Amino acid sequence: MNSATPASSPLNALERIRADVRAMHSYVVQPSAGMLKMDAMENPFRLPAHLQAALGQRLGTLELNRYPGARVADLKAALARYAGMPEGYGIVLGNGSDELITLLALACAQPGTGQRATMLSPMPGFVMYPLSAQLQGLDFVGVPLTPDFELDEPAMLAAIAQHRPAITYIAYPNNPTATLWDEGAVQRVIDAAGAQGGIVVMDEAYQPFASRTWIDRMRAEPARNAHVLLMRTLSKFGLAGVRLGYLIGPTAFTAELDKVRPPYNVSVLNCEAALFALEHADVFAAQAAELRTARADLIAALRRMPGIEKCWDSEANMVLVRVADSARAYEGMKNRKVLVKNVSTMHPLLANCLRLTVGSADDNAQMLAALEASL
Repeated sequence: MNSATPASSPLNALERIRADVRAMHSYVVQPSAGMLKMDAMENPFRLPAHLQAALGQRLGTLELNRYPGARVADLKAALARYAGMPEGYGIVLGNGSDELITLLALACAQPGTGQRATMLSPMPGFVMYPLSAQLQGLDFVGVPLTPDFELDEPAMLAAIAQHRPAITYIAYPNNPTATLWDEGAVQRVIDAAGAQGGIVVMDEAYQPFASRTWIDRMRAEPARNAHVLLMRTLSKFGLAGVRLGYLIGPTAFTAELDKVRPPYNVSVLNCEAALFALEHADVFAAQAAELRTARADLIAALRRMPGIEKCWDSEANMVLVRVADSARAYEGMKNRKVLVKNVSTMHPLLANCLRLTVGSADDNAQMLAALEASL
């Protein structure tokens, strides 16, 4: 009889991974080879050739054998100037805003206390909010928007009073609805969260395409917004491939968040590319202006198109539309080599909705033709 210890079973070892993680679906990026990619709100414009060459030369001189150093401080200073950061505030950098959302949840979680912290946000909203809450051990409360995707202020105030959230996210503008909510209503939600001792994060990922920014209120009424953190990303600025997010807030908050930030989380390549882009911010501002013009033309064309049941206003580089059968329209567009996002399964309020990226005039024309043929 063989008394040797049995070999370990990979199946049993797999059970060491949390059950809720094993039950999740990983984030899948749709294959896009040969397709017009209009599903991810990317900037369609590349750098001009002379700037590509200059950036390549600059990146080629970096000491890749060294950890990131003083240039990170230079990037923070450049971002502070670009955003108009108030006095007494600091910046935390992240590998995209996704990492910053994770760090905030990690910093506010209460492991081992027997009392779980709560994260709250209007829904439908950015999928990373509830995902981050789940992974870091926070409860998530989603407060439905109105049927027309406006902020339901009474519902938000009631939820804040009931759940006393540690973190309240306000996406400004919101993804996937592209709405920029009433400023007074947003401030009253911020006031209510602050009265409960909570943090409010204004997520301005789509700020280059919006008509206003909350940082103006943070400067104008610093005491009223002392518990507000402003989060942005350079992805919609035009650097989706660089993966650089930043969070601005009173130094008392940013100092605490820095404690949970992994060391060297922003590479020397990301850092230098971001610095280069900020030195040429006028190029990216011109691109954003062109996309805002293209957005107006796209919305007008969609509202003229037979089969579009509803096209919402947009303050981002995306447009939300409702059609009779979003699954059929999505597949039809995909068969015509155009990728958009079918968001209809994300939330009941999004039934039969498609999210369309705003691209160049040529991209938009191709997308419109594919959509019209697929309805």
